[in-house]
Amino acid sequence: MTFNAHGDQQSTVFVVQQGVWDMPLESMPLAAGYLKATALADDRIRASTDIVIHNFRGGVTHVAMANAMFTDGAPDVLAFSVMGWNFRSFGSLAATFKQLNPQGWVVFGGPHVANQAERVFRLFPEIDVVVNGEGEFTFRDLLLARLDGATPDGLREVAGISFRDPTGDVVTTPERPRISNLDEIPSPFLTSALQLTDADGIFRYDVALMETNRGCPYKCAFCYWGGAVGQKVRAFSIERLRAELDIFGRLQVHTVVACDANFGLLPGDVEFIEAFIETRERWGFPRALETSWAKNKSKTFYRIVKMMKDAGMRSSFTLALQTLSDAALDNMHRRNMKVNDWEDLAAWLDREGLDCYAELIWGAPGETVASFMDGYDRLSRRVSRIAVYPMLLLPNTEYMEKKDQFGIRSVRGDSDDFEYVLAHDSMTFAENQQMQRFLFWARVVAENAVLRFTWLPLRALGGVTQSQALLNLDRWVALVDDPAAERLRSYVDGAAGGTDAYGAAIAYLYTDPDAKGLLRRWWTESVRPLVPQEAAALLDEVFRYDLLTQPAYRPEQSDDPLPVVEVGGDEYYLRAGVELSHDVPAIVTRLRKDLPVELAPDRQVVDLYYRVGSDSAVTSTNHEIVMHFMGLTRSQIGGRGAAAERDTEPADPADEPAPLAPAAGQPALLQIVSLIPEP
Repeated sequence: MTFNAHGDQQSTVFVVQQGVWDMPLESMPLAAGYLKATALADDRIRASTDIVIHNFRGGVTHVAMANAMFTDGAPDVLAFSVMGWNFRSFGSLAATFKQLNPQGWVVFGGPHVANQAERVFRLFPEIDVVVNGEGEFTFRDLLLARLDGATPDGLREVAGISFRDPTGDVVTTPERPRISNLDEIPSPFLTSALQLTDADGIFRYDVALMETNRGCPYKCAFCYWGGAVGQKVRAFSIERLRAELDIFGRLQVHTVVACDANFGLLPGDVEFIEAFIETRERWGFPRALETSWAKNKSKTFYRIVKMMKDAGMRSSFTLALQTLSDAALDNMHRRNMKVNDWEDLAAWLDREGLDCYAELIWGAPGETVASFMDGYDRLSRRVSRIAVYPMLLLPNTEYMEKKDQFGIRSVRGDSDDFEYVLAHDSMTFAENQQMQRFLFWARVVAENAVLRFTWLPLRALGGVTQSQALLNLDRWVALVDDPAAERLRSYVDGAAGGTDAYGAAIAYLYTDPDAKGLLRRWWTESVRPLVPQEAAALLDEVFRYDLLTQPAYRPEQSDDPLPVVEVGGDEYYLRAGVELSHDVPAIVTRLRKDLPVELAPDRQVVDLYYRVGSDSAVTSTNHEIVMHFMGLTRSQIGGRGAAAERDTEPADPADEPAPLAPAAGQPALLQIVSLIPEP
C-alpha cells in the first residue's frame, strides 16, 4: 500500500515488461503504457491506485528484477506483459511475489499466454489470471473488480479472462469483443502515462513505438500477430497520431516504429505519412520510420512511395515472402498474396535506388534444403539483405495446433518458451542441423549487414553466389587455426537454441578489431582464389569498402579517433579523404541495374560519415536499426528536410509494375524499413 497526497491509502499495481535485447537503451514499454493510461482514465482507479511501470532490458537476471521491484515492498497487483522470451522469467518472479504477498494478484497477458490458461496455470500455479485478447479494458475491469472486493477465484463477471475457481477448475469467461474505436484507449504519450525522458530531458528509449492500426486480414499458419489474425483492420484517428508524432518531433526522436502488421494497406496510411513529413519539416525529427509493410502492394503503397520520393526520403521496403517454395506457400496459406509476384517489384525498386530486403523462414512444412537455397540465391540477385528466421512454433497458430499433420518434431528453447522445429515430413534432423549452420552465417554476416555491398559484385563478376560464399565462410572458420575464430566457432555451436549467440557474434564482428582481421584473412585465403583474376582487384576494393562503411563503434577509444561533425542536425563521425581504387558505389549501382561495369581502376576520394551512437545497434540482432549507422557519403545523407543529390539515376516510369508511378526524387535521412518479421 502507498498513500496519496491527501494521506489516503492506495493500492499499488506494478506493470512489468522486459525487452528481448540487452542494449544500453531501454525498449519502450508501449503495452504497459496502454494498460496504465487506460486504468488511470477511470476516476475510481485514479483516486485509489498507484500504478508503476517496471521496464527491464533483455538479459537482466531474475535476481536483479526481483531486487528492483520488491526491495521497498511487494505491490498488491503484479501484472506482466508476456512474450516468449520472458515467459519463464516472469513465472519465476510471480513465485517470488507470492512468497512476499500471498494475497496479491498476479496477472499474465500478451499473445504468448492468451488462450493458454491450462498450460500457464500448470507451469506456474502462482498466477491468478490470464488475459485473453486485447488487455486495456480487461485490465481496467480487473482492478475495478478488486476494488469492489472480488477475489481472484471469483471473476466470472470480467469478460476476456481465465482464472481458477475455488475447486481449482479453470474458468474462461466469454470473449471480449475487439475494441472497434481505438481512440477509446487513452494515449500513453498524450496522458504522460509513459515517462519519455531521462533525468536530463533526453528521450530515454532506443526508438519510439506507436500503433497506427490493429489487426491483420491474413491468417498465416505460423503467425499470431497481436492475437488479431484473420480480422478486420482498425485504425487510430489521424488527429491522435499527429499529436503523438508532434511529441516525438519535439523530443528529437530519431526513429519511430509503427507496430502495424500491414502498413500501407489502408488509405489512412497516406495521411500518416503526410503527418510524418510535416512533423519532420516542423521539428527536424523524426528522421526514420520503421514498420512492417502490407503484403499486397496496392495503389496506396505506390502513392506512399511517390510521397516519400517527392519529399526527398531515402526508403527501404520489405518483401515478406517467407518462402519461395510452392508447397510451403500452400501450407502457410499464402499462395494468393500478390507479394509472391515479387521479382518485378524488387527489380523496379532496385532500379529506383530504393533499398529493398526480403524475409525468409527456414523450416516451414513443405520446404526442402534445395528449395530454400534456390530461393535464397534467387532473392539475393535483387535485394540488399535477406532476413532469415528459423521456424518457431507459437501458441494459437495452425502449425502448433496441427503438429502431427505435418509430422513436426520440436523442442522448447533453453532460455525462452518458443518451440524450435527440429524435423518434419519434408526436413530431416540432419538436414536441419546442416541448415542451422547456414542460418547462423546468413543472419550474422548478411542479414545484419556485416557485409552488404560484396554479394552482388561477387556473384556477377566472380561467379560465387551468396549462399556459396556463406557456406565457404562456415567451412573456413571451422578449420582455420586462428584464435579469433575460436569465439565464432563457439557462437555457431550455440546458435540453434536461441538468439543470444547471434547477438554475441554480431557484436564481435562489429566491435572487435581481431574479428575484422579474421574476415580479411578469410577473403584473401578462401574467396579470392575462386574469382577470375581480372576481377580480383575490383572485388578486393568492394570488400574493403564493406568493412570501411561498417558503423563506427566508439572510435574515440580506438587507435583511429574520428572527429565529430554536425550534418542536418545529427552528429556524425567523419572519416575524411578515403582513397578508393574503384568507384564502388557507382559499380554497385550499375550492377543493380544489370548494366556492365569497367574492371579497370578508377581512383576516387570520398568522405565517409557515420552516425554517432551505434552502441545499441551493433550489439543486437536488429538489422533494421544498424542500417541507420552505416557509413555514408555526404550526398547520401541529406539534411533537415532538404533533398540530397541522388547517387542513382531515376528509372523510366514506364518500367513501373504498378499503375501509379512514383516521381523521381532525391534521398534524405528518412528511411522506411521493417522491424518485425511480417506475418
